[in-house]
Formats: sequence, structure tokens, C-alpha cells
Amino acid sequence: MDYQIKIAVRPLVEYVYRSGSIESGFRSVTTLTEGTKAHRKVQKEYGENDKSEVLLQTEMVYDHLLFVIEGRCDGLLRAEEGFTIDEIKSTSGSLDDISEETYPVHWAQAKCYAYMYAKLNNLSEMNVQLTYFQKETEETKKFKNQFSFQELEDFMFMLLKSYAAYGKWLKNHELELKNSASNLQFPYESYRKGQRELAASVYKTIVDDKTLFATAPTGIGKTISTLFPAVKAIGEGNLKKIFYLTARTTTRQTAEEAFRLMRNKGLNAKSITITAKDKICFTEEKICSKEHCPFADGFYDRINDAVLDILSNETEITREIIEKYARKHMVCPFEYSLELAYAADAIICDYNYIFDPRVSLKRMFDETKKQTVLLVDEAHNLVDRARDMYSASLEKRMFLELKRFFKNSKVFESAKLLNDFFIHLRKQANGEQYQVLQEVDEEFNELVEKFIGNAEQELFTGLEGESGQALLDAYFAALSWSRIAKLYDEQYVTYVEVNRNEVTIKMFCLDPSTVVDRAGKSFKSRVYFSATLSPLHYFMLMLGGKEEDYTVSIPSPFSKDQTDVRVQPLSTRYRDRERSVLPIINSLESAITERPGNYIIFFPSYQYMNRVFEEWTARDTGIPTIIQGPGMTESEREDFLLKFQPERKESLLAFAVLGGIFSEGVDLKGDRLNGVFLVGVGLPQIGFERELIKDYFSKNGQNGYDIAYVFPGMNKILQAGGRLIRTETDSGIIVLFDDRYLQPKYKKMMPEEWRDFRVF
Repeated sequence: MDYQIKIAVRPLVEYVYRSGSIESGFRSVTTLTEGTKAHRKVQKEYGENDKSEVLLQTEMVYDHLLFVIEGRCDGLLRAEEGFTIDEIKSTSGSLDDISEETYPVHWAQAKCYAYMYAKLNNLSEMNVQLTYFQKETEETKKFKNQFSFQELEDFMFMLLKSYAAYGKWLKNHELELKNSASNLQFPYESYRKGQRELAASVYKTIVDDKTLFATAPTGIGKTISTLFPAVKAIGEGNLKKIFYLTARTTTRQTAEEAFRLMRNKGLNAKSITITAKDKICFTEEKICSKEHCPFADGFYDRINDAVLDILSNETEITREIIEKYARKHMVCPFEYSLELAYAADAIICDYNYIFDPRVSLKRMFDETKKQTVLLVDEAHNLVDRARDMYSASLEKRMFLELKRFFKNSKVFESAKLLNDFFIHLRKQANGEQYQVLQEVDEEFNELVEKFIGNAEQELFTGLEGESGQALLDAYFAALSWSRIAKLYDEQYVTYVEVNRNEVTIKMFCLDPSTVVDRAGKSFKSRVYFSATLSPLHYFMLMLGGKEEDYTVSIPSPFSKDQTDVRVQPLSTRYRDRERSVLPIINSLESAITERPGNYIIFFPSYQYMNRVFEEWTARDTGIPTIIQGPGMTESEREDFLLKFQPERKESLLAFAVLGGIFSEGVDLKGDRLNGVFLVGVGLPQIGFERELIKDYFSKNGQNGYDIAYVFPGMNKILQAGGRLIRTETDSGIIVLFDDRYLQPKYKKMMPEEWRDFRVF
């Protein structure tokens, strides 16, 4: 016997039995699933000799492979006629649409449990029962069959035969990966200053099953310093899977390059980059159904071959590689990439695939998570992203629209009740734009749940066109509301916003620490790292850090002499901005005349930027100038950055916004960038939600103003300023336009190499 393969019943039968097409996004969410609520209701009816949630395991040998198969059956029923395995499934559709032959995968799952129990107890036969539970009516429909032990064993060997090629590939690759990772050397001739310390901290964090918060300056090579020790942990048997999470395309590319470097040194690892659905979809309509997309039609009939093909022939599975194989096998490239993520050794993707409750990789079993590390790059971005992911809102407009589309139906009734509730909220607001509610209204939540059930029944009929899309949009918004309502606690607030006839209700996540911690807790280890995870106590507070978590702060490897930091102490507060325009322009012209080169000036808002840009162009300095526009396409962004050439004959000045696409993840080395001008201290605009955050933390004994405004603002400043010094040979000037930089609080938040600034 060569290898042991440990596998749960569900992924085994799903691999062998899945077939057919990708349905609409609705059907992919609501297809028959194991609803815990349905389980409990059915299991309550069991007799005193019956058991629920019975753990079963068996071992089988096939083709030199030892399969260790385990799972938990929903019910084990005991009666005079013998033992029965009960498999429970819940549905929103009609039970009339389900026959004994509708879902062979459910029979397969139940038969696996029947075989395991019969083998364990030397039984010659077993009964298998499928119980379908209608969520709306709570009615059940049951099918029952009897199988001999020989029939069950033959069936099991058929499953293993179908899975064996993939299973064998997995085991062969696991050995190759571990061997190559164990022998891998650091892919550069030597470590940069700070790299070894960061890498050692990451390795220890993984081995000790801990969480690490790491601040490491731009330019030391954080990506390779986190990925290399994670790969070495795989080689030592301490880890099996890596998630590299980031918010930007540029940093994903850096991670891909790091794997390329390690492969050149002998690493045999499968890494995959997941691209957002709307970017990688082959069709213009982006509708996932067999009627609209040939890549969705028959997807599950072809996906197993497609997965095995790409894994057998490629190691670096980028967007281009996925598209190539997706066209070859006629499969949806996005769903293909998700399937590959479950088999890959390293997944490079956005935060939402782990943290967002709406889109996370839900088929990742806890057993896999316990052997997986999360490497969270640019972790400072996760605070606001998590607030968005764990908040939910609903608008009156969508339900009013549904009333027009669905007359004389249950959807009409639900939509009308919700629309009426919004009208009640509008009256209650009494002319105020915002109204904070003390708690989530349970009556409203019940109306939302009722709407979800009625919408599901309607959507099962296969609606299309404008009415179908409107219902689908409202359904997903309601589903998101329902999910967040289950997480709602004292770290949330509910508010109503009224704009004329439109009414919006929102559950707003004030403090994302608990939900972020919960989402990552089942993983072996977590590493949150950034060049600007400062102040550290703020980010630990926001991301669920604990006293026992590890921390490391790597000092900058760069000399203070590389940066000439200057402060012009003028006021850039909102009331003083007009008076600041001419001093800023005079300083710009003086600095660029003194040292010609390429410069970027960052502003806290488009409005402020446009005002200074208008005055600058009116002066006609002769200095070529470019400006960031809202909603720039990828090609427009590339063109913008290509203007920064090291040997330009004339200077260049670029206008951009803090916290925008050019203030993070942009690598302009050497003379491509000679200076950065930073206007203001980056404070977010005063707004209703920011004030809610401030008040919440103030009431909980924290400095609410700093948490809501100062720390996020200075983080933008540090990120934008970090564009200047990228290597040991870079140099240039940083000019800070604001008198608050002279205050001890703001000076303390500056990097060490900025603090010896000159005032002018």
C-alpha cells in the first residue's frame, strides 16, 4: 500500500456525483442544503432508541490507496425491521418537484453512512431513508430503500474507483510539495535588513498556532518574508495550505512573483490567483445559467477533468492560465478558479473569500482550516473593509418596485408589508435625515424572513427579464440582511436614513473586531502585516487582537539621510482651505524648481485637489501636470503611472487623492519619483457614520475621535508617503502641509525617519 487518503463522505460523493449546469446565483444558494434548523425539527420526532449526528468512520483499500472515510450521519433509526440511516435535506421549493431519482448524490451520501455502520456492526443489510423538509410549510417527504451489505460495498468501491485518479494525484503532489519545500533555500543571495526577523516571526507564529501583528517598512520585501517561512512550514509538516489575502491587484502580482522566485529554486507548489467574477467572466451579460452561457451549461459534467488537467500540467495558475484551460474545457472561469482553490497549496485572493459572509469559500472544512495559515497583506485596509462586509442595508425603493411587478402573489404581499414598514419609519423620522434605532426591530426581521421564503418560491419558477432581476436583487439584499441580523450585537447600531421618498435602513458594524476574529479563528494561524500597522494598539483593537498574540515591529532599513522631510505649518482645515491654496502652490513651484524631477501631491478630497489644480494650471508654470480622475480604468491607471519615467527631460507633477489608487501599492523606484507632497493629516470627512463610531468608542472608554478620525487619517498619510523610498538607493523630499504635524500626538505617529523634519 502506497498512500493514505483521508476524506469526508460529502466531498467524496460530491466529486463523483455532481453533474449538470451552473444555475442562477439564486439556485446556487438555495439548492437543497443541510439546514440545521430543519435537522433539529426532524430529529425532534425521533424515537427514544434513535440517535442524531452519529460520527462514523471506515478504512478501505483500492488501487494501493488506503482510504480513511469519515462523516456524521443525520440520524440512525432503530426499529423491528432493522437499522435505518436517515439523511435530512431542506428545500424552499415544492416537495412535488422531488422524486426518488431527483438527487442521486443524496442517496450516495446516505449509502456511505449505511455501509460504514453495517461494516462496523457486522450487519447483512441496512435501510436508507431520505427525508426532505419544506422550509415554508415544514412538511416532509420521505423515500426509503433497503440494501444488502454486498450492494453497499460494491457501491463504495465504485465511488473510490471514480475518485482514485484525483486522489492519487493529490497524494503524489503532497509528497513532492513537502520534499521541495523542505529543501527550499531563501530565493535571494542574502536577507535584507529586517527580512530574517520578520520571516522568523512568521514561522514561529505558524508552528505555535498563533496570531501575529507585524509592522514592517515598505521596501524590505514583506511578501517573500511571509510566504517563504509559510512554505518552509509546509516542508516541516506544520502546515498544508496558504491563503495570501490582499485588497489590490498590484500586491497579488507581487505574491505571484514571489512564488515564481521560489519555483526557480525548486519549489513544486500549486498557487492560484482568484480574479473577481465580473472581471474574468467570458460573457457580456454575466448571467450564470445554461440558457445564457455555454460555459455554465454542463459545467459540472466537465469540471473534474478540467481540474485534474490544469493541476497535472501547471504550477502557477494565474488568470491567463485559468482562462486558457477554461476555454479548452468549456467551463466558467470564475467557478473553475473556486474549484481549484480547494486543491491548490496557495491561494492569492481578496479578503472577501475568507472574511465576507456572503462570498467566502464555504466548502472549506474545519479540518482543512486547521492546517491553513492566513497571510493578510496591507492589513490596515481590513478595518474599513470588514465594516462594509459585516454591515447590511435595505431600501424602500426595491420593495415598492416589486409591488408593481408582482400583483396578486405572495411576493406582492411581502413587498407591501415591507414597503409599509419603511413608510412607518419615514413618518417616525419626523423630518430628520437620520434616526438611530435602539435595536433591530424584530417585527421588521420577521417580515424580511417571510419575504425571503416567498421570493425563493417565486424564483424557483425560473423568472427572467426585468422583474426577475429586480426580485433577485431584492432577494440577495434581504438574504444579506438576514445573515448580518444573526451576528448583530452591542458592536452594531441600526439607523434609518431618509432622502425625500427614499428610506434606507442599515445595520452598521461599529466595531469589526469580534466578527473578524470569529471568521479567522478556525484557521491554524493568522499573520496581519503592513508597512503602516501603526499605532499597533489601534489595529489590534480593530482586528480582534488578544494579549497572547505575537507582535513584531521591524525598524526601517533605510537611512534618515535618504529623505528630506519638511513641514509647512499652515491650516488645511475645511474652513481654511481657500486660504491655503496659494501657499501650497508657491511651495510646489519652489520645491520643483529647486530640484527638478517627478512629484506627486496628495489631497484629502477631490474637491480640494481640483481647487488647487485649477489655480496651479492658471499660473502656467510650464511644468507638465497630470491629475487623478474618479473611476479610472486599469488602462488609464497604467498610463498615469507610465508618465513617471526616470530620465524625463522635464519635471512632472501629479495630483492625486489620499487613500486612492495611487497612494498604496504603487512602486516607483529610483528617479521615477523624487518627492511626495502631503496636504493635511488625512482625516476622514466628518459624517454620520464616523460620528457613530466616535461616540461608540468614547462610551466604551476609548478615545473615540482618534479611533474614528486620527488613526485612519494618519494611516493614509503614511501609506502615501511610503511611495517615495522603495530601495536603499532611493532619495527625495516629503513635504507635509499642516500645522498639526508640530503637535506631539501627530509627530509621535510619524515614522522614525520623518521626525527630524525642517519647518519652513
